Amino acid sequence: MKPRESGLTRFLRLIRFSHTIFALPFALGALLVATRGRPSARLLTLVFVCMVCARTAAMLFNRIADWTLDQRNPRTATRHQLISRPVALVLLALSSAAFVAAAAGINRTTLLLSPLALGIIFFYSLTKRFTAASHFFLGLALAVAPAGAWIAATGRLALAPLLLGAGVVGWVAGFDLIYATQDLEFDRREGLRSLVVRLGLARSLRLAQFLHLGMLLALLAFGFAASLGSVYFWGMPLVAGALVYEHRSAARLDLAGINRAFFQSNAFVSAVFLASVAAAVAL
Repeated sequence: MKPRESGLTRFLRLIRFSHTIFALPFALGALLVATRGRPSARLLTLVFVCMVCARTAAMLFNRIADWTLDQRNPRTATRHQLISRPVALVLLALSSAAFVAAAAGINRTTLLLSPLALGIIFFYSLTKRFTAASHFFLGLALAVAPAGAWIAATGRLALAPLLLGAGVVGWVAGFDLIYATQDLEFDRREGLRSLVVRLGLARSLRLAQFLHLGMLLALLAFGFAASLGSVYFWGMPLVAGALVYEHRSAARLDLAGINRAFFQSNAFVSAVFLASVAAAVAL
């Protein structure tokens, strides 16, 4: 008999907490570069809290916005059983408030920009209803993380975090296109807008390849703009190798393989990026 899940376990599964590993390393990498490897414990903690709270709020908003759609999609049909809608609304309010409070503890600029950041990450959940470019809006939502971390450290933006943000947009849009191939028939039946629906499987996967190539170029440009040493660039072939693995898995159109490659390769990409930045700023 399968043991009953605790409420916390169901909640973490609902918001895909394990996927926090995708965006967090890019925020921490930007923070390390902006502080030249010496962020204070207080700043590091507040940035971490902002990241976790913002992502939790974004995922809860997504689940609420897609409540009825998820119930009709075989892949997500059991999501609504993990939590009730009133509880999700309460947790959304609490996580959003905690994000703003943490941003207020960093500096005035992050406080003033915190509602804009929430607006951007919430807006993604609505885009699939009116534009096929929803994958890029998801990328923009995650690109807020490194930009926000840089502003937290310096109080302003610069070229380096913008280049890193562009890389995150290409990376996320690319892997979201691959992930969206699982929902092609459902999105088509429901009249939802998606590039996979518009372009078809083959051209969508080709576009994802170009987006990930652009991501690699942006990461290289970030390394030059941030004046990182050669050790940072040594990590880029590993990033490229992980992306190649992901695309080879996607080309087989094996859904189980796509899910496995999605998590493994993207977690590896983000971890290698953070390790490369950490090594570069330490030398």
